[in-house]
Amino acid sequence: MAARWQGSADDRAWRDGFVALEVLNPQGWARVGDIPAWVNRSAHNGVWRLDVELPTDTPPSADVRWPDGKVSRVPLVSASRAYAEFGRPAPFIEDECPAEGCRPLRVVGVRLGRVPVETSRGTVRVPAWVFSVEGVEQKKVHVAVDPSAVTARPERVPGKVEEVLAYDLVAGESQGLLLRYGYGACETVHGVRVYETDQVVVVDVDEGSARVVQVCPAMLKTATTTVTLARPLGNRLVLDSQAGLPVLREPIRR
Repeated sequence: MAARWQGSADDRAWRDGFVALEVLNPQGWARVGDIPAWVNRSAHNGVWRLDVELPTDTPPSADVRWPDGKVSRVPLVSASRAYAEFGRPAPFIEDECPAEGCRPLRVVGVRLGRVPVETSRGTVRVPAWVFSVEGVEQKKVHVAVDPSAVTARPERVPGKVEEVLAYDLVAGESQGLLLRYGYGACETVHGVRVYETDQVVVVDVDEGSARVVQVCPAMLKTATTTVTLARPLGNRLVLDSQAGLPVLREPIRR
């Protein structure tokens, strides 16, 4: 698994590219707080109206500064293109407009701002179009980075599942690694194996059937364990040995 990942296109994109760990432009208003029900319903059904002239010119490329200090130039999309993307109805509509129709969402202003985005290289602030809607306190935000600059998250090995769900560093132990992993309700965990290179740390949960049962509930259990590395993790990636994907660092309580 280490050889499969190291030097691959996924590896290069994860370390040096723009790999978003969240949906950049979710349908509706997921980036902001509490939204009135009528606003969500109208947005989901694509009931938008323009009461302002949107810029059609594509802005010049903008800088994205990464947590390590590196800077990338990314192309942007115009405000009119952003509006065209979020202004159409959702592909699947559950909550349709009532018989009298949805209340129109009237766009009355737009400006170019920035919003935080979680990426494989940490949290960054990226350019985004911020739309003002009449009668709605919250702003409609649409990331302005052209999709051509964003690389999709790597896909797991076909037929495999992620065993190790998250990792964290152990306070006071320079070589300690705390793992949160998942296992089946009818499986027992024998231990965790670790394989290290200069670029990655591959972790594997050794599982096996605890006993023969006629019916086993399809339930995922989770647990934590600590492993000791040969040297501090540093800037190496942690990889799940089954799925072949990087494990994300998250706060873990033991």
